[in-house]
Amino acid sequence: MQDRPQPFANPTPAALLPPAEDPEAALRRGLKRHRAAATGLLAGMGGLLLGSYALPPGYATDLLQAAAKAGVVGGIADWFAVTALFRHPLGLPIPHTAIIPMQKERLGAGLGRFVANHVFTEAEVSRVLSKVDLARVLGDFFSDPAAVQPAANALAKALPRILASLEDGRARRLLTRLLPRIAGGPGAARVLARALTALIEGGRHQEVFDLAIGQLKAVLVAKEDQLQTAIAARVRAEGGALVGWIAGAGIARRVLSALNAELDRVQPGDSDLRAAFESWIRAEITRLETDPDRAAAVGRALREALAHPAVAAWLGDIWTRLRTAMEADASNPNGRTVQALQAALGNLGTVLAEDQAARDRLNKGAERALIALLPRARSQLSDFIAGVVRNWDTATVTEKIELRVGRDLQYVRMNGTLVGFLVGGALYALLTAIFGRVAG
Repeated sequence: MQDRPQPFANPTPAALLPPAEDPEAALRRGLKRHRAAATGLLAGMGGLLLGSYALPPGYATDLLQAAAKAGVVGGIADWFAVTALFRHPLGLPIPHTAIIPMQKERLGAGLGRFVANHVFTEAEVSRVLSKVDLARVLGDFFSDPAAVQPAANALAKALPRILASLEDGRARRLLTRLLPRIAGGPGAARVLARALTALIEGGRHQEVFDLAIGQLKAVLVAKEDQLQTAIAARVRAEGGALVGWIAGAGIARRVLSALNAELDRVQPGDSDLRAAFESWIRAEITRLETDPDRAAAVGRALREALAHPAVAAWLGDIWTRLRTAMEADASNPNGRTVQALQAALGNLGTVLAEDQAARDRLNKGAERALIALLPRARSQLSDFIAGVVRNWDTATVTEKIELRVGRDLQYVRMNGTLVGFLVGGALYALLTAIFGRVAG
């Protein structure tokens, strides 16, 4: 039984595949067409010159011969000049020909200096950045979840290497120095106000309230005996030993019982204490946003708290735990590190999209940073361009330049032929008018 032919069993040999399309084919065709036109015009001018000798003698014939001679000379001269840019005319090693191949390194160095000193100037960088609006571009990028996810994954993967390059002691000292300055700065109150606003809008302040009430109830249960003793002692101190002996313990029990009962009655939505808590937070947000003295006081309090030695030690412990957790979690694409980075980038996009002042600060900061780097960058850019040109294959460089400017240079040849013809005829007519008969 004959086997059926298997599809794809005999792949097409590479030699039989159609050749890849030349991306510069259109440029080659254009250059060939214009070169043929310029050469044809020169040949036509030569034919006109030869044909003029078959005409009967006379002023018109002499004029035509003089014009045709000048046209042929002009065409040949421009052909020589154009050809000398890229190669030796007729293969002859004439001095100062094949300029681009022979002077490639010098041209590369000159191009590098020109780009570095005349393109990357402070005025040009400022002008380009003012049109680009880098902050707006970054804001749009970070506001797109599809774009932020790969960026967060890439940052998470790089995080272990970044953390490995940090010294723990230096990182702790930097953390303890920077956090008090950041938290105590003029923007700390605005950040705190935004955090509290987000807390209320998300209903999370009720969770904080529940946590506080729960902790308070736990403390009351754990410290009940001590509190009863303290309240009874206070009753004796205020009412005397007899009153304390008779009613101290009972008053203490009733006080604690009433306090626990009031805490049990605190329910979401129907508690005056909860409403008062929310009103206090909203009033505090307003004061943080509108009262400079209150904002300054909050900044001082945060700065003093974070500068305390106990807090500094706590921050150092946090850094150690945070580093260990991030290193372990960074490799997980669904881990908290990636989620935190994604949330941070998304929040940055939101801030840049909504806060014009933040965008202005980012744009100005980027402009100042780039301008500060310009002197060194110019030198490196110049050397880079010169090195790239130096490493190019000479024949390839020459061909690429000729393909891009050669078509225009063929017009130089055509113009040389036509202008030579016109100028030659006009000059012959002028000299004949002044001196009479002029040798052709």
